[in-house]
Amino acid sequence: MRAAVFSEPGPASDVFEITERELPLTGADEVRVRIVLSAVNPTDTGTRAGRGVPDGVSPPRVPNQDGAGVVDSLGEGVSDLEPGDRVWVWDAAYGRADGTAQEYVVLPRRQVVRMNDDVPFEVGAALGIPALTAHRCLTVASDGPARLEPGALDGRTVLVAGGAGAVGNAAIQLAKWAGATVLTTVSSKEKAALASAAGADVVIDYREEDVAARIREVSDTGPHVIVEVNTDNLELDLDVIAPGGNIAIYVGGKFSVPSFKAMLKNASLDFVLTYTTTPEEKENAVAAVAEAANSGAFRVGEEHGLPIVRFPLDGVARAHEAVENHAVGKVVIDVTEPY
Repeated sequence: MRAAVFSEPGPASDVFEITERELPLTGADEVRVRIVLSAVNPTDTGTRAGRGVPDGVSPPRVPNQDGAGVVDSLGEGVSDLEPGDRVWVWDAAYGRADGTAQEYVVLPRRQVVRMNDDVPFEVGAALGIPALTAHRCLTVASDGPARLEPGALDGRTVLVAGGAGAVGNAAIQLAKWAGATVLTTVSSKEKAALASAAGADVVIDYREEDVAARIREVSDTGPHVIVEVNTDNLELDLDVIAPGGNIAIYVGGKFSVPSFKAMLKNASLDFVLTYTTTPEEKENAVAAVAEAANSGAFRVGEEHGLPIVRFPLDGVARAHEAVENHAVGKVVIDVTEPY
């Protein structure tokens, strides 16, 4: 089988090669998946460059955490899947050397999620890191639901920073599915159109509008939950957040907190990394995201706010570079035919 491999960290154009490998065998409680689409996230480019989330695994590695495909083989003890089932996978390359940028991957059963036959592979590939991160951001507040479902966020207002990004898009779609009123910020008219297509109720171009004034205009309380991609926004977030609200931060870096503002609002700040959530938190996220996707509440494509940017497997370096250059949309790699 063909696989994209890097043997040392470095620039994508320097370190990737396409190699032929033996077909991996399934062990007990494992599933072999033929990958149709492999997705590229910023965390994948970071791992390849040598600055990703540490997981104790050294190169050579096959990159990419997320993907979608079909069940090819079942290990002993797996009885609730069948060969040919359409599935999506999560955290494929975390703590192991084999991610989804190869024709077949073997994973523990719990990391292989059945999806309905009418769910496009593009949707399955776009779940994983972005949607599981978004779910945790929307449920991390102490008074929030542990798992999203229709009605779980009724009566709540959610502010999503960066509504045209992959996590932002997922947060908008999941929050709307759960019943929230969703506000979002973007940096251009083009991104505003994408955030609107994702389902946001109010889209604010922070380069053209007074964000705080606009939020106060459309929300009596301010957001109860803020999904934050940029810690430079903390002053603004604490200005507009509802009393007792929560800010969920899923980006790294050092920053200072205007603590008195936070105290006045009795606001809470939480930090989210989907890799290291508890098993229960991950199970809740996977179950909710799967339900949303299977019900048609999570969709992709430009008409749903997340354009699909495609590359062939031998274009894996270009796919990684596209993510590093902040391509708008979901970057995916066509690995095998979707027959």
